[in-house]
Amino acid sequence: MTESNDNTPRTADTAADAAAANTGANGKLNGNDAVNMAAEAWKDASSRNIPAIDLGDTPLEEDTANLRQGPSLHDGLLALLPLVGVWQGEGQAHDAEGNQYTFGQQLIIAHDGGNYLTYSSRTWKIDEEGKPSGADVRENGYWRVSLKDEIEMTYTSSNGIVEIFYGEPFNERAWSLQSASTMVTETGPKTLGPGKRMYGLMPNNNLGWVDERMVDGEMRPYMSAELVRIAG
Repeated sequence: MTESNDNTPRTADTAADAAAANTGANGKLNGNDAVNMAAEAWKDASSRNIPAIDLGDTPLEEDTANLRQGPSLHDGLLALLPLVGVWQGEGQAHDAEGNQYTFGQQLIIAHDGGNYLTYSSRTWKIDEEGKPSGADVRENGYWRVSLKDEIEMTYTSSNGIVEIFYGEPFNERAWSLQSASTMVTETGPKTLGPGKRMYGLMPNNNLGWVDERMVDGEMRPYMSAELVRIAG
């Protein structure tokens, strides 16, 4: 919880708010404690998972977005454990002309027992009447944690962006990332500057995230959303 100007408690409503609300959580969890906390927080989604693709046998583990099913999460990823799951909700974004619009998002963060998380985001535009109005941007990539406990996140997008982020856990419920390399194809966005992202679990256990971008020498909001865990 945070407080408004009139000292009335309110629920944190952005990833940055979620991080601030949990600033005191500096202790490290062991794997069992982390899994147990996640299981308690998301009981309603505990039986759901991403479907397996039945296209023939391979000698590899299937991807899972449910910590109760499939291979065990690699020990090197415990700092990212609360992110694993399927998340869905709505947010706000700015188009190339700077106009704000509402979008829907489904975010899948999964693993196959390897020392990385897979990251897949699909978004769709929502019109002024609150109805879906067509596909928007897709992102696919990976999250990793280095031996120095530095988060590495890479992704490519459907609109011609390839980006590398580095960061660190803000605490055990929030993660701060900053772009180290932003590349745009010839047909991609012409004015996309370097940025930073914050992902954080809110007091209601929803996932909030914020993407800010450098515009005219200052960081400005670019995209943000609040997502509910629907599987995992």
